[in-house]
Amino acid sequence: MRICTITVRAGSKGVPGKNLRVVAGRPLFGHSVAQAVASGLFDEVVVSSDSEDILALAPSFGATGVVRRPPEMATDTAGKVPAIAHAVRSTEERTGARYEVCVDLDATSPLRTVDDIRIAVRMFEDADVDSLITGAEARRNPYFNLVEEQPDGTVAVSKAPDDAVLRRQDAPRCFDMNGSIYVWRRQALLEEQVVFFSSTILYEMPADRSIDVDSEFDFRVVEWLMNQRADL
Repeated sequence: MRICTITVRAGSKGVPGKNLRVVAGRPLFGHSVAQAVASGLFDEVVVSSDSEDILALAPSFGATGVVRRPPEMATDTAGKVPAIAHAVRSTEERTGARYEVCVDLDATSPLRTVDDIRIAVRMFEDADVDSLITGAEARRNPYFNLVEEQPDGTVAVSKAPDDAVLRRQDAPRCFDMNGSIYVWRRQALLEEQVVFFSSTILYEMPADRSIDVDSEFDFRVVEWLMNQRADL
């Protein structure tokens, strides 16, 4: 059995109230809920939040359950993965079921398509791995043109290779995590509560579906892109 969580905090410093702001006809978080439902993959689609407004709206986009996120898991410094694990455990207690594949869709990354979800889950289930993440090819490569500051104020390539990389195309491929889709084995998620394992794999998405809303500029870009799409 599979479960999909959408974990949505009420607060946001970068874009206040962003998850309830309307974009392309829905509150931002509602797109992720509707995509999960439309994929047809999940036995439960659950919204976890500390916002009563978000919890009240979630069923209107197809959520089959809601989970009140504990205050200690809803602070600016709290990690997201413990909230996902809490939502899975809470749903298992409510339904009596056991969800062996646990998927989380980030509410602030709504540019994914339903097919992205289906492909990512199929890729995960076809592999013997503990987790899958999504990302887009990085615009800056740490072996070539991403630099970091040294203690003396100078800068150097972040990951100095053994042999000089003269062209970006010759550097190892690197990716920006886009926070769009996460997939775990139940045991790995609930016992470890981390994203990365030695077996973690990546589903690559294009840059135009990989923008995470973390600023007003991001919100405007996502809003424009979503208003151009016909699959919403």
